[in-house]
Formats: sequence, structure tokens, C-alpha cells
Amino acid sequence: MNRSEFLKLAFGASAGLVAFRSLGFAPAQAEGPFKLAPLPYDAGALEPHIDKMTMEIHHDKHHKAYVDNLNKAVAGTDMAKMDIDALVKSVSSTTPPAVRNNAGGHWNHTFFWNIMGPNAGGAPKGALAEAINKKYTSFDNFKTEWGKAATGRFGSGWVWLIKNGNDVEIVSTPNQDNPLMALAEKKGTPVLGLDVWEHAYYLKYQNRRPEYVTAFWNVVDWNKVGKHFGA
Repeated sequence: MNRSEFLKLAFGASAGLVAFRSLGFAPAQAEGPFKLAPLPYDAGALEPHIDKMTMEIHHDKHHKAYVDNLNKAVAGTDMAKMDIDALVKSVSSTTPPAVRNNAGGHWNHTFFWNIMGPNAGGAPKGALAEAINKKYTSFDNFKTEWGKAATGRFGSGWVWLIKNGNDVEIVSTPNQDNPLMALAEKKGTPVLGLDVWEHAYYLKYQNRRPEYVTAFWNVVDWNKVGKHFGA
């Protein structure tokens, strides 16, 4: 999706979203094994760092489209019997693009919503903090390296902190790929992730991706990230 298409979708959808939510309805979903869960907090809960309209469009339109298209892509196949974790881990170079892109989009966004929250931010603690300090010498240096990866990702993609054993590493993936996939250049278990597609930030930050990356630290729920690391 290019910038003009995104803006058309964003502003065309906003009035409908307001009416939909004011009546207490959730977005209708296509039939299939995969479902769009509601946001774990109010769409406006991350303001002023991530605005309500962006969250509504991002979740109710973009994430929903990944779920709906994934259900269509797996219909009538054995992949429809797999849970999303297993499906994503099975993605290889021979996986149909519609499955690869939409399974990744569904998994990535579900993960993303759940490592953020209101009244969050601060710094990691415990074993996660120790692993970050061991790898990057300090939390500030970690954030600097994270920023380089996030702003250096050309086009659309994601930045991740992955765990391998007791070690951590910052990696970046294109489009809706993630480090769990069999085809991933650098595999590992994600403990933190940031969506750097334009649809994640353009309404508020326009072309100022570095500002969005900096604002992200105010909404990271380090308790949840720490639990991912501990698992």
C-alpha cells in the first residue's frame, strides 16, 4: 500500500470507525479459523504517543485485513488446522505469498498490541535488563542501536529484540516477516517488536519515523516483555 492509498483509507475509514465504535460494534470478520482479538486496552489509551485514530485504523482495518485474507488463503488446506504460532514457524521459501504475508501480519500485530500499554515505559528489569546490558553495555546504548535498526529499515518492516538461549539481539525483517519463520535470515524468539510500516505512524508523525521510534519507549510494557524473555 503506497502513501496516497493509505491516506485515502485512513480518512475514508475514520468516520465509519467512530460510528461503529460508538454503537459498541466490533468489526465484522470473515469466516475461518483465525480471529481478530480486540485491543487489550482502549484505542486512545496510548495517547499522546500513539494516537487513537491510528490505533483504530491500524487494528480495525489493517490487522483485520490480514486475518480475513489469511482465512481465505488457507481455506480448504491443512494449514487451516494449524494454530497461528505453528503456521508462522512453518513459513518457508515455498509457502504461498498470501499465507506468508498474512500469517506474518496477523502474528506480528497480535504480538505488537500486547507488548504495549498505558502507563508504561521506563526500563527493563531483572534478567532481561542483565541480558540487554551484557549485549549492548547499557539500556541507553540499546535504544540507540534499536533506533538505528528502526530508521534504517528501508521501506516497510519490523524491528525485533530476539532471544537465543540467554542472549538477546536486535534484528530487522522486511514486510510482515518475523524471526520465527523457517525462512528468517536470523532466527530467534521475539520478546519485543516495533512496526515501522508507515500505516503505524503516518497520521501523527508523517515522515518523521525517528520521532515515532522515540515515542514508542513511552508505551512499552516491560513487565510483559520480561515475561516473554523469561518464558
